[in-house]
Amino acid sequence: MERASINGVELEYEVTGAGEAVLLISPVLADGFLPLVEEPALADRYQLIRYHKRGWAGSTRTPPPVSVADHAADAAGLLGHLGVPRAHVAGHSTGAVVATQLAVDDPGIVQTLVLLEPFVLSVPSGEAVLQQAGPAFEAYGNGDHEEAWALFLSVACGLDRAPCRALLEQRIPGVVAQAVEDADTCFGVELPAMAEWAFGPEQAAAIRCPTLSVLGGDTLPLFVEVAALLRSAVPDLEERTIEGVGHLLHVQRPEPVARAMRSFLGRHPMAGD
Repeated sequence: MERASINGVELEYEVTGAGEAVLLISPVLADGFLPLVEEPALADRYQLIRYHKRGWAGSTRTPPPVSVADHAADAAGLLGHLGVPRAHVAGHSTGAVVATQLAVDDPGIVQTLVLLEPFVLSVPSGEAVLQQAGPAFEAYGNGDHEEAWALFLSVACGLDRAPCRALLEQRIPGVVAQAVEDADTCFGVELPAMAEWAFGPEQAAAIRCPTLSVLGGDTLPLFVEVAALLRSAVPDLEERTIEGVGHLLHVQRPEPVARAMRSFLGRHPMAGD
Protein backbone atom coordinates (compact mmCIF):
# COMPACT_ATOMS: atom_id res chain seq x y z
CA MET A 1 0.00 0.00 0.00
CA GLU A 2 1.04 3.63 -0.53
CA ARG A 3 1.24 6.22 2.24
CA ALA A 4 -0.10 9.76 2.54
CA SER A 5 0.49 12.43 5.19
CA ILE A 6 -2.97 13.56 6.28
CA ASN A 7 -3.78 15.79 9.27
CA GLY A 8 -0.45 15.02 10.94
CA VAL A 9 -0.66 11.24 10.53
CA GLU A 10 0.38 8.71 7.91
CA LEU A 11 -2.43 6.74 6.29
CA GLU A 12 -1.93 3.61 4.20
CA TYR A 13 -4.08 3.52 1.10
CA GLU A 14 -4.59 1.68 -2.18
CA VAL A 15 -6.24 2.83 -5.40
CA THR A 16 -7.38 0.33 -8.00
CA GLY A 17 -9.41 0.54 -11.20
CA ALA A 18 -10.63 3.52 -13.18
CA GLY A 19 -13.81 5.57 -13.39
CA GLU A 20 -15.73 7.53 -10.80
CA ALA A 21 -14.07 7.37 -7.39
CA VAL A 22 -15.55 5.21 -4.62
CA LEU A 23 -14.02 5.65 -1.16
CA LEU A 24 -14.37 2.52 0.99
CA ILE A 25 -14.17 3.05 4.76
CA SER A 26 -13.47 -0.17 6.65
CA PRO A 27 -14.77 -1.21 10.06
CA VAL A 28 -12.72 -2.80 12.87
CA LEU A 29 -11.21 -5.16 10.30
CA ALA A 30 -8.56 -3.07 8.56
CA ASP A 31 -8.90 -4.93 5.25
CA GLY A 32 -12.57 -5.71 5.60
CA PHE A 33 -13.46 -4.45 2.12
CA LEU A 34 -11.06 -6.72 0.22
CA PRO A 35 -13.78 -9.20 -0.84
CA LEU A 36 -15.80 -6.34 -2.35
CA VAL A 37 -12.82 -4.74 -4.09
CA GLU A 38 -12.30 -7.96 -6.02
CA GLU A 39 -15.87 -8.08 -7.38
CA PRO A 40 -16.03 -7.28 -11.13
CA ALA A 41 -19.33 -5.41 -10.74
CA LEU A 42 -17.37 -2.65 -8.99
CA ALA A 43 -13.76 -3.28 -9.98
CA ASP A 44 -14.48 -3.10 -13.72
CA ARG A 45 -16.28 0.24 -13.58
CA TYR A 46 -15.03 2.34 -10.67
CA GLN A 47 -11.84 3.68 -9.16
CA LEU A 48 -11.86 2.02 -5.73
CA ILE A 49 -10.01 3.72 -2.89
CA ARG A 50 -9.51 1.80 0.32
CA TYR A 51 -7.35 2.84 3.24
CA HIS A 52 -6.42 2.00 6.82
CA LYS A 53 -7.86 4.51 9.25
CA ARG A 54 -5.47 5.99 11.79
CA GLY A 55 -4.56 3.36 14.36
CA TRP A 56 -5.18 0.41 12.04
CA ALA A 57 -2.54 -1.83 10.45
CA GLY A 58 0.38 0.34 9.29
CA SER A 59 -1.32 3.74 9.60
CA THR A 60 -0.16 6.00 12.41
CA ARG A 61 -1.37 5.08 15.87
CA THR A 62 -2.34 8.14 17.86
CA PRO A 63 -3.37 8.22 21.53
CA PRO A 64 -7.06 8.49 22.38
CA PRO A 65 -9.37 10.13 22.01
CA VAL A 66 -9.80 9.83 18.25
CA SER A 67 -13.34 10.86 17.42
CA VAL A 68 -15.60 9.88 14.57
CA ALA A 69 -15.22 13.46 13.32
CA ASP A 70 -11.43 13.02 13.33
CA HIS A 71 -11.78 9.94 11.11
CA ALA A 72 -14.14 11.81 8.80
CA ALA A 73 -11.63 14.66 8.47
CA ASP A 74 -8.92 12.10 7.63
CA ALA A 75 -11.13 10.64 4.90
CA ALA A 76 -11.72 14.09 3.43
CA GLY A 77 -8.01 14.81 3.62
CA LEU A 78 -7.16 11.60 1.78
CA LEU A 79 -9.52 12.49 -1.06
CA GLY A 80 -7.88 15.90 -1.25
CA HIS A 81 -4.43 14.32 -1.32
CA LEU A 82 -5.53 12.14 -4.22
CA GLY A 83 -6.99 15.07 -6.12
CA VAL A 84 -10.53 13.70 -5.89
CA PRO A 85 -12.94 16.63 -5.47
CA ARG A 86 -16.04 14.44 -5.12
CA ALA A 87 -16.55 10.72 -4.54
CA HIS A 88 -19.07 8.07 -3.80
CA VAL A 89 -18.48 7.02 -0.17
CA ALA A 90 -19.23 3.58 1.27
CA GLY A 91 -18.66 2.24 4.76
CA HIS A 92 -19.37 -0.89 6.74
CA SER A 93 -20.19 -1.05 10.47
CA THR A 94 -17.94 1.46 12.29
CA GLY A 95 -16.70 2.56 8.86
CA ALA A 96 -20.29 3.37 7.92
CA VAL A 97 -20.45 5.63 10.96
CA VAL A 98 -17.39 7.52 9.68
CA ALA A 99 -18.92 7.69 6.20
CA THR A 100 -22.11 9.15 7.67
CA GLN A 101 -20.16 11.79 9.59
CA LEU A 102 -18.25 12.71 6.43
CA ALA A 103 -21.52 13.21 4.53
CA VAL A 104 -22.77 15.53 7.28
CA ASP A 105 -19.51 17.43 7.84
CA ASP A 106 -18.38 17.80 4.23
CA PRO A 107 -21.37 17.23 1.93
CA GLY A 108 -19.69 18.92 -1.02
CA ILE A 109 -17.32 15.99 -1.55
CA VAL A 110 -19.85 13.17 -1.10
CA GLN A 111 -21.75 12.29 -4.27
CA THR A 112 -23.59 9.33 -2.75
CA LEU A 113 -23.48 7.40 0.50
CA VAL A 114 -23.60 3.61 0.81
CA LEU A 115 -24.14 2.36 4.37
CA LEU A 116 -23.59 -1.32 5.14
CA GLU A 117 -25.16 -1.72 8.58
CA PRO A 118 -23.79 1.29 10.51
CA PHE A 119 -22.64 0.42 14.05
CA VAL A 120 -24.84 3.01 15.77
CA LEU A 121 -24.92 2.49 19.52
CA SER A 122 -27.15 5.45 20.40
CA VAL A 123 -30.31 3.57 19.35
CA PRO A 124 -32.17 1.79 22.18
CA SER A 125 -30.71 -1.66 21.51
CA GLY A 126 -27.17 -0.28 21.52
CA GLU A 127 -26.92 -0.60 25.29
CA ALA A 128 -27.70 -4.30 25.09
CA VAL A 129 -24.90 -4.79 22.54
CA LEU A 130 -22.44 -3.04 24.84
CA GLN A 131 -23.51 -5.29 27.70
CA GLN A 132 -23.08 -8.39 25.53
CA ALA A 133 -19.61 -7.16 24.59
CA GLY A 134 -18.64 -6.85 28.26
CA PRO A 135 -16.70 -10.16 28.34
CA ALA A 136 -14.69 -9.01 25.31
CA PHE A 137 -13.64 -5.83 27.10
CA GLU A 138 -12.82 -7.89 30.18
CA ALA A 139 -10.61 -10.20 28.13
CA TYR A 140 -8.89 -7.20 26.59
CA GLY A 141 -8.31 -5.71 30.03
CA ASN A 142 -6.70 -9.00 31.08
CA GLY A 143 -4.32 -8.79 28.13
CA ASP A 144 -5.89 -11.63 26.13
CA HIS A 145 -6.30 -9.80 22.84
CA GLU A 146 -7.10 -12.87 20.76
CA GLU A 147 -9.92 -13.90 23.10
CA ALA A 148 -11.21 -10.33 23.19
CA TRP A 149 -11.45 -10.26 19.39
CA ALA A 150 -13.11 -13.65 19.19
CA LEU A 151 -15.75 -12.61 21.72
CA PHE A 152 -16.40 -9.20 20.19
CA LEU A 153 -16.71 -10.42 16.61
CA SER A 154 -19.14 -13.09 17.69
CA VAL A 155 -21.31 -10.46 19.39
CA ALA A 156 -21.11 -8.01 16.49
CA CYS A 157 -21.70 -10.40 13.60
CA GLY A 158 -24.03 -12.89 15.29
CA LEU A 159 -21.97 -15.94 14.31
CA ASP A 160 -20.40 -18.46 16.63
CA ARG A 161 -16.71 -17.77 17.03
CA ALA A 162 -15.38 -20.78 15.10
CA PRO A 163 -17.42 -20.29 11.91
CA CYS A 164 -16.87 -16.53 12.12
CA ARG A 165 -13.09 -16.98 12.21
CA ALA A 166 -13.18 -19.59 9.47
CA LEU A 167 -15.20 -17.30 7.20
CA LEU A 168 -12.86 -14.37 7.74
CA GLU A 169 -9.72 -16.41 7.18
CA GLN A 170 -11.17 -17.90 4.00
CA ARG A 171 -12.19 -14.58 2.48
CA ILE A 172 -9.44 -12.32 3.90
CA PRO A 173 -6.35 -14.41 4.78
CA GLY A 174 -4.42 -12.95 7.70
CA VAL A 175 -7.24 -10.68 8.83
CA VAL A 176 -7.61 -12.29 12.26
CA ALA A 177 -3.91 -11.92 13.08
CA GLN A 178 -4.05 -8.27 12.01
CA ALA A 179 -7.16 -7.74 14.11
CA VAL A 180 -5.34 -9.06 17.19
CA GLU A 181 -2.46 -6.66 16.47
CA ASP A 182 -5.00 -3.83 16.26
CA ALA A 183 -6.72 -4.69 19.54
CA ASP A 184 -5.48 -1.55 21.33
CA THR A 185 -7.04 0.61 18.62
CA CYS A 186 -10.29 -1.35 18.62
CA PHE A 187 -10.93 -1.53 22.35
CA GLY A 188 -9.04 1.56 23.51
CA VAL A 189 -9.93 4.03 20.75
CA GLU A 190 -12.52 2.96 18.18
CA LEU A 191 -15.26 1.39 20.29
CA PRO A 192 -15.18 4.17 22.92
CA ALA A 193 -15.58 6.68 20.08
CA MET A 194 -18.57 4.73 18.75
CA ALA A 195 -20.14 4.71 22.21
CA GLU A 196 -19.84 8.50 22.39
CA TRP A 197 -21.21 9.16 18.91
CA ALA A 198 -24.83 10.30 18.97
CA PHE A 199 -27.01 9.75 15.91
CA GLY A 200 -30.74 10.26 15.73
CA PRO A 201 -33.44 11.62 13.41
CA GLU A 202 -31.98 15.13 13.38
CA GLN A 203 -28.56 13.92 12.27
CA ALA A 204 -30.09 11.50 9.75
CA ALA A 205 -32.13 14.32 8.22
CA ALA A 206 -28.91 16.25 7.64
CA ILE A 207 -27.74 13.66 5.08
CA ARG A 208 -28.63 15.32 1.80
CA CYS A 209 -26.99 13.07 -0.78
CA PRO A 210 -28.62 9.95 -2.25
CA THR A 211 -28.09 7.14 0.25
CA LEU A 212 -28.24 3.37 -0.02
CA SER A 213 -28.83 1.34 3.14
CA VAL A 214 -27.80 -2.31 2.78
CA LEU A 215 -28.98 -4.82 5.36
CA GLY A 216 -28.33 -8.51 5.87
CA GLY A 217 -31.50 -10.61 5.91
CA ASP A 218 -30.27 -12.53 8.97
CA THR A 219 -28.68 -9.65 10.82
CA LEU A 220 -28.94 -8.60 14.47
CA PRO A 221 -31.73 -6.46 15.98
CA LEU A 222 -29.32 -3.54 16.41
CA PHE A 223 -28.84 -3.17 12.67
CA VAL A 224 -32.53 -3.67 11.92
CA GLU A 225 -33.24 -0.81 14.31
CA VAL A 226 -30.59 1.40 12.71
CA ALA A 227 -32.02 0.66 9.26
CA ALA A 228 -35.46 1.71 10.50
CA LEU A 229 -34.00 4.99 11.77
CA LEU A 230 -32.38 5.68 8.41
CA ARG A 231 -35.61 4.78 6.63
CA SER A 232 -37.62 7.20 8.73
CA ALA A 233 -35.33 10.22 8.56
CA VAL A 234 -32.85 10.25 5.65
CA PRO A 235 -34.47 12.37 2.90
CA ASP A 236 -33.22 10.43 -0.15
CA LEU A 237 -32.86 6.78 0.83
CA GLU A 238 -32.96 3.47 -0.99
CA GLU A 239 -32.75 0.07 0.71
CA ARG A 240 -31.47 -3.35 -0.26
CA THR A 241 -31.64 -6.54 1.76
CA ILE A 242 -29.14 -9.31 1.05
CA GLU A 243 -30.68 -12.61 2.01
CA GLY A 244 -28.84 -15.33 3.88
CA VAL A 245 -26.25 -13.07 5.51
CA GLY A 246 -25.71 -11.22 8.74
CA HIS A 247 -23.51 -8.27 9.69
CA LEU A 248 -20.58 -9.54 7.61
CA LEU A 249 -22.82 -9.29 4.56
CA HIS A 250 -20.23 -8.25 1.97
CA VAL A 251 -17.77 -10.84 3.28
CA GLN A 252 -20.34 -13.62 3.22
CA ARG A 253 -21.85 -12.71 -0.17
CA PRO A 254 -19.81 -9.98 -1.88
CA GLU A 255 -21.30 -10.47 -5.34
CA PRO A 256 -24.91 -9.36 -4.62
CA VAL A 257 -23.64 -6.50 -2.45
CA ALA A 258 -21.42 -5.32 -5.31
CA ARG A 259 -24.31 -5.57 -7.77
CA ALA A 260 -26.59 -3.58 -5.48
CA MET A 261 -23.94 -0.89 -5.12
CA ARG A 262 -23.25 -0.71 -8.86
CA SER A 263 -26.94 -0.36 -9.65
CA PHE A 264 -27.32 2.43 -7.10
CA LEU A 265 -24.16 4.28 -8.09
CA GLY A 266 -25.12 4.01 -11.74
CA ARG A 267 -28.35 5.89 -11.05
CA HIS A 268 -26.46 8.74 -9.37
CA PRO A 269 -23.45 9.57 -11.58
CA MET A 270 -21.24 12.58 -11.19
CA ALA A 271 -22.42 15.72 -12.97
CA GLY A 272 -21.54 15.63 -16.64
CA ASP A 273 -21.23 11.80 -16.78
